[in-house]
Amino acid sequence: MCGRFVITSPPEAIRLLFGYAEQPNFPPRHNIAPTQPVPVVILENGGRHFRLMRWGLVPAWVKDPRQVGLLFNARSETVLQKPAFKNAIRRRRSLIPADGYYEWHDEGSRKRPYFIYRRDRQPVGFAALAETWMGPNGEEIDTVAIITAPASADLARLHHRVPVTISPEAFERWLDCRNDEVSLAMPLLKGPAVGEFAWHEVSTRVNHAANDDAQLVLPITDEERPAEAPKPKRTTPRKAPPMAEDDDGQGSLF
Repeated sequence: MCGRFVITSPPEAIRLLFGYAEQPNFPPRHNIAPTQPVPVVILENGGRHFRLMRWGLVPAWVKDPRQVGLLFNARSETVLQKPAFKNAIRRRRSLIPADGYYEWHDEGSRKRPYFIYRRDRQPVGFAALAETWMGPNGEEIDTVAIITAPASADLARLHHRVPVTISPEAFERWLDCRNDEVSLAMPLLKGPAVGEFAWHEVSTRVNHAANDDAQLVLPITDEERPAEAPKPKRTTPRKAPPMAEDDDGQGSLF
C-alpha cells in the first residue's frame, strides 16, 4: 500500500521529467499524508498539466463525501470493476510525482517505518486515478488515489503491496484517455522489478504527519534506536477487596 510519500526533487527537475506546461514553485515535502493536497499530472487538451488535488478519491456519483471511506489507494486487480474507480481508470488516469514513500513493517513488538526509493535516486511517477466531485451548491473538489499492485519478492519483505510506478517512456500511454480505452494502459499496472528499489529504516517521527523535515528520510542511527525502543507497559497492581475482620486472606467458597 502507500499511505505516506515524499517529494524532494526541485520543482524544475520534476517539471522537466513530467513535461507539464505550468511552472509551480512548491517546497520539498517529506511526509505527505492522505487528505493533504498533492501535485498531480494530467493530460488535458492535448498537453500535460500540473494540478493540486486532495489525496483521497471521492467518486463523482457520491452525494455526501462522508458516506465513503478514505480511498487513498486503489487495487490494480479490481480498478475495472470497482464502482469507485471504473470510470476514472478509463477517463481520468494521472501521475503523482514522488521521490519515495514510507512503509511500516511489523517486527513483533511494534511496526517499524522504512523509507523506500529508487536505487538510482531518480523521481518516480505513481500511477493514479483522478475524480472531480461536485457538491449540491456547485462546489468542486479534485481528488486522487494511488494505484497499488502486488510487491516483488524483495519489497514483499516489507509489505505485500506497493504503489505502481510508471516509467517515463510510458507516461504518454498511461495518461492518454482520449479514446476511453484501457487495453494499452492495464499492462502497466505492476510493481517495480526486483532490485529496482532500495530502502532503509527511519525514525518513528514519521508516524506523526505533523512532522515534515529532511531528517525523516535519513537512516536511523544507533544512537537514536534505543530511544525509540518500545517502553514496557506500566501495570498497576489490583487492590485486593477489603477483608472481613475474621478473614485470613485465603478466601472461601462459602
